[in-house]
Amino acid sequence: MTLTASAAPSTVSAGTATPANGAWRALFVDANPTLAAVASRLHRADDIPLKVNQQPDITSAQLPALLAGTPIAIVDHTHLPTDIARQCEGLKHVVFLGTGARSYMNPEELAELGITVHTIKGYGDTAVAECAFSLMWAAAKGFARMDREMRAGNWLRSDAVQLTGKTIGLVGFGGIAQELARLARGVGMRVLAWNRTPKQHEGVEFVELDTLLAQSDVVSLHLLLTDETRNFLSAERIRSMRDGAILINTARGALVDEDAMVQALRDGKLAHAGLDVFTVEPLPAGHVLTTLPNVTLSAHSAFRTPEANNNLFEAALQHCRRIAAA
Repeated sequence: MTLTASAAPSTVSAGTATPANGAWRALFVDANPTLAAVASRLHRADDIPLKVNQQPDITSAQLPALLAGTPIAIVDHTHLPTDIARQCEGLKHVVFLGTGARSYMNPEELAELGITVHTIKGYGDTAVAECAFSLMWAAAKGFARMDREMRAGNWLRSDAVQLTGKTIGLVGFGGIAQELARLARGVGMRVLAWNRTPKQHEGVEFVELDTLLAQSDVVSLHLLLTDETRNFLSAERIRSMRDGAILINTARGALVDEDAMVQALRDGKLAHAGLDVFTVEPLPAGHVLTTLPNVTLSAHSAFRTPEANNNLFEAALQHCRRIAAA
């Protein structure tokens, strides 16, 4: 499948502007069928040439041969280690489909090779917030466990948590957290938030992190993964949470000390966890989280809606357009 490409917002690092072969073109290296169709529909006739590789399971080692001098790589989920990027002759720009490029590559090291990494923010704020909201409700009502047990022939009935009037604490307050605050306020929840830089938002009470953890019935994580935020929700911070709290994570799995979270779920410190992200993805068969009854799992799919997909790839095309026009 051959198309043409375009481009837009957020850059992580800077590199050389001119493609090695003097002609701008792009390659979407790891398209699933859904995003391949979106790329085909949104691509314009006046965009730079774009090829779409419909091979979502491509390995990092295959990238140099696949790119073969292409100056712009569009990447959805494939790791691009620095030693692999060094072998990608002519590569000048990587457009990463999302905000979490650092989970898949090292932008600073790529910049030293003359490769700019571009990220995309805000494309799925509503979709991810709705997923976090849904995981919170599923956790509070025990739907996933009851569904599993009933399918196995067991009439399991369990007490639920009434969320109206409860407190939700948002750790980090970007676009997704703002959308979740809107949803939570709409059902009568008190909304606390902590952010690394001061913010104000209607209907949201900004507090110190210790206060948020101690007072929140639900804690939802909304931080980017960096060296500073890795294991941000440590064993100590989990111990400081309200007994019986619900933990929601739609950001990055490595924000949480997974071993400490598992122990807290086992001993009842945490009543439930609703998780869309994990330290290892895909989640391996038999992983401990799949064995716990008080965990609701989602396969890193919070952002997967038609609206978010359209926003995402249009932003990627805008990045390409801006690169070619520079």
